[in-house]
Amino acid sequence: MASLPLIIKYLLTGFIGMLPIVELRGAIPIGVLSFQLTYIESFVCSFIGNILPVYFIVKFIRPLFDFFGRWKIFKVIIDWATEKATNHIKENEKLQNAVSVGLFLFVAIPLPGTGAWVGSLIANFLDLPPKKAIPPIIAGVLTAGIIMLAGTAVVDGGLQVLFQRG
Repeated sequence: MASLPLIIKYLLTGFIGMLPIVELRGAIPIGVLSFQLTYIESFVCSFIGNILPVYFIVKFIRPLFDFFGRWKIFKVIIDWATEKATNHIKENEKLQNAVSVGLFLFVAIPLPGTGAWVGSLIANFLDLPPKKAIPPIIAGVLTAGIIMLAGTAVVDGGLQVLFQRG
């Protein structure tokens, strides 16, 4: 893998960062350990790849909910959750801010099943406006990236490597 052209390594790392579930949690270590990118290169490619889908998910996933809502089992679940959550959130700006903080924390914790994709789906499901949803998701991705960068550095030989390799 080390013999690939640098641009291909960048693109692959960014693409891996775009993938649901894997996101930058997997892209950073792959970029550093498999593609031999510097920590900064791996972080930047992973971060960009991870945040690219966020706007589109937050803004345009509602038609998918409507599509699945045609089937009774999905419609019952979607309607119940939407009614319970969105009515309260829409009416209360303090609650919108609390949801934004929760969204940040959810995305920032680098565990499987948390991240920008699921956070974006949650924001859309809760009908959070994009200006309230996107900044905490991006901040969460940034935080998760820093955590993964430090974790990768530890696995790769200690934190001093982080500062030596760039």
